[in-house]
Amino acid sequence: MLKASCHQSVTRFDLARTLAGRGRYWTSAYLVDGILIDTGCAHTAVELARVLENVPLTHVVNTHTHEDHIGANGLLQRDRAGLEILAHPLAIPVLEDPRGRISLHPYRRLFWGWPQPCQARALPDEAWIETEKLRLQVVYTPGHSLDHLCLHVPERGWLFTGDLFVGGRERALREGYDIWQIIASLKRIAALPSSTLFPGSAHIREGSRQELKTKIAYLEDLGGRVLELEQRGWDVQAIMRKICGRPMLIEWVTLGNFTRRHLVLSYLGKYKMQ
Repeated sequence: MLKASCHQSVTRFDLARTLAGRGRYWTSAYLVDGILIDTGCAHTAVELARVLENVPLTHVVNTHTHEDHIGANGLLQRDRAGLEILAHPLAIPVLEDPRGRISLHPYRRLFWGWPQPCQARALPDEAWIETEKLRLQVVYTPGHSLDHLCLHVPERGWLFTGDLFVGGRERALREGYDIWQIIASLKRIAALPSSTLFPGSAHIREGSRQELKTKIAYLEDLGGRVLELEQRGWDVQAIMRKICGRPMLIEWVTLGNFTRRHLVLSYLGKYKMQ
């Protein structure tokens, strides 16, 4: 399932596999002046390629290599001679061999599927990507993944945030995420001059600096409460119940890959490494 919309001069594609007549677990891609930022999942690759059939593309830029953001890379590159795919240096081996580098849990195979391989070139931190009308700067933002990056367009006040910022108030985290790195990365992009956030899912935000500050304050407050309870002798299970509340549906759907426990452990893991 694909839905297209426009915001300023940016075209947004919301993409999701259709199950039982509805799109499930949406992700977003953005088209701006010949650059496609992320490509959705494998299940929507053909649909996205069809919509873009007569659209000039110079580059694909991946914010990170989770399968719901790189799913159409291979198909688009195969159909378009010379299409260059750009990503974080740590992303390159994953993009070249997704099946060898990504371990997909059952829910991830169901909702997003296996990406096809592609060839890609590494982007240095703070590098510039220039189009006919725009200049986009690369900003490394690890935490959600080690290979995560954002794109900043200073002249327009735009931030393409991938999955670093999608809004909401986390009560759970996927295994392997680093919550303290996420906070540090949010602080990095919050320091940039910006007015509009284009996230990897959820709605586009105006007045972005306040949104980012609110998110950072929430995560730091949550972390402080976790560490305080740990210092008072509470175990992980007790902290989880106190801080994160009742069980969540996503914990069941992901078979324990995305849980309240992982959020608490991420906070405590960083604390114990200091």
